[in-house]
Amino acid sequence: MTAPAAPGRAERRGGRAVPAEILRQVKRIELRTRGLVNSRFTGEYHSVFKGMGMEFAEVREYQPGDEVRTIDWNVSARMRRLFVKRYVEERELTVLLIVDCSGSSRGGAGVRDKQGVAAELAAVLALTATRNNDRVGLLLHSDRVEHVVPPRKGRRHALRMVRDVLAWPSTSRGTDLGAAMDYAARLLAHRAIVFVLSDFVSPALEQPLTRLSQRHDVVAVVLDDPAERVLPDAGVARLRDAETGRLVEIDTSDPRVRARYAALVRRELDERRALLRRLAIDEVVVPLEEGYVEPLLRFFRTRETRARRR
Repeated sequence: MTAPAAPGRAERRGGRAVPAEILRQVKRIELRTRGLVNSRFTGEYHSVFKGMGMEFAEVREYQPGDEVRTIDWNVSARMRRLFVKRYVEERELTVLLIVDCSGSSRGGAGVRDKQGVAAELAAVLALTATRNNDRVGLLLHSDRVEHVVPPRKGRRHALRMVRDVLAWPSTSRGTDLGAAMDYAARLLAHRAIVFVLSDFVSPALEQPLTRLSQRHDVVAVVLDDPAERVLPDAGVARLRDAETGRLVEIDTSDPRVRARYAALVRRELDERRALLRRLAIDEVVVPLEEGYVEPLLRFFRTRETRARRR
């Protein structure tokens, strides 16, 4: 495993030179996110996820105060007195980041594009998991699985993943998030936390999401570009599809065109939210123009509150 090179020097990885500017970006992202990880996210992450991974330890006789749900009824029936199962918290968890690197991920109408925000989110989540002694891995996809970094520990490993999000030379501009989730389901041997960083504009997501969430704790991190929700009123314009390269000419000032576009955007949003609610998958919407800090903190606090109520 190779650590990111010092800023100003190119690094060779897999026969390719990683541009010095990418390495400087990685360093800037690390500096920006380090304080957030240390002061805000590490404690929240620990309180939400550290009780999730439990492994069986032993069966012992029931004692007053034990929870009824821990009673092992089979053993109790054989022994003719109550016994409970005892579990211990797993020492480490596995976290997988699924990140879109298709053509649409390289775009954004504002000063921040989806790729840059995804890299910062990857840094925060990977470094936070590392601080909690968890393993973290990466799966980059377009309309195929482009690159997989197996889950491991350590700061250098986490920064390598940030670099890959920024610099991986995708072989395709299309998107197939479902195929990536199916690959992740086969890749992960044990229960894991899976953060899916995507705009979720991809066909046929219900079955792959269902299969992945049946075994793993899936969190949908939606990279939301506000410029994609509203068609600009700019008259006749030629637009190029970031994934297919197809050019289309439309009158953006035509009320019928604008109304149809708004209806399609609303339908996509409603269908995604309904699907995630139906599968009990948490949704974290990250607006590109506002950043990820508050949405992530809200997610952690909501999960913690829900766990306490249970």
